[in-house]
Amino acid sequence: MSNQDLIIEERSRDIGAFLVGRLIPFRKKRMVGPFIFIDHMGPSTVKPGHYLDIGQHPHIGLSTLTYLFEGEIEHRDTLGTQQRVVPGGVGWMTAGKGIVHTERTPEDLRDGREFTLHGYQIWVALPKDQEEMAPQFSYTSPDALPTCSDDGIDFKLVAGHGFGRKSPVPVFSDLFMVDVRTVDEALLKINGQLKGEIGVCIVEGSIESGNEKIEKGNMLISKEEHLCELVIGKNSHLLLFGGTPFEEERQIFWNFVASDKALIEAAKEKWKEKKFEMLTDDNSYIRIP
Repeated sequence: MSNQDLIIEERSRDIGAFLVGRLIPFRKKRMVGPFIFIDHMGPSTVKPGHYLDIGQHPHIGLSTLTYLFEGEIEHRDTLGTQQRVVPGGVGWMTAGKGIVHTERTPEDLRDGREFTLHGYQIWVALPKDQEEMAPQFSYTSPDALPTCSDDGIDFKLVAGHGFGRKSPVPVFSDLFMVDVRTVDEALLKINGQLKGEIGVCIVEGSIESGNEKIEKGNMLISKEEHLCELVIGKNSHLLLFGGTPFEEERQIFWNFVASDKALIEAAKEKWKEKKFEMLTDDNSYIRIP
């Protein structure tokens, strides 16, 4: 393994009923391409009385990407969006100058049954000239994402460009996110297929890079020229993500991302003073920590 590779283990944290594994930001690596925040959500058993209920909270300067393997989440925001995110679909909310949203277990699933919730919550920083754009939301259904199989590997392009394909998710920078699965051991040839910095989340199974085997619950970060190929273990599931890094550093505080700290300070005061547009039929309000 090159000394320019970096392995990051998940650090678990508790957000009420769910245990989340934080992958980035990490003290040695704040971003991978434009990706600034990745949380591994679950797998968690959702039981009666312990449903997902993330109340109203704001964002600026980023796009959120919600990608599930199991379970469902209902997204609502101040654009009037009410969207059910199902496994394999992509919820893509661009905050821009500011948006408020909630994430909850759908009402029809609150019927006493138990189910598993498993997926990733991801933030992608916006380019500097689009940090204050008007907010927007899009949802891409599972069957709309490009897929292919090659040399024993199944690929699904979740967002951006990669492996000769383009996802319909409306991104704003040069990036990629690819869902990769194997049944048997396989060689993944990355060189020339993905552009920019590369992160590899090991959801299940393992990979080998150089002489080192890396198990699930870890993330490998490298540069394109140093991560040309990987050996993927049997019955493995990976997420590849990354892209071209921005020239400017990004600040991050709570749910706010910006190239200028003044934008974050203004958003903090605006939220404290309750001047963000809010959902009219929801009284929840998450305070700044």
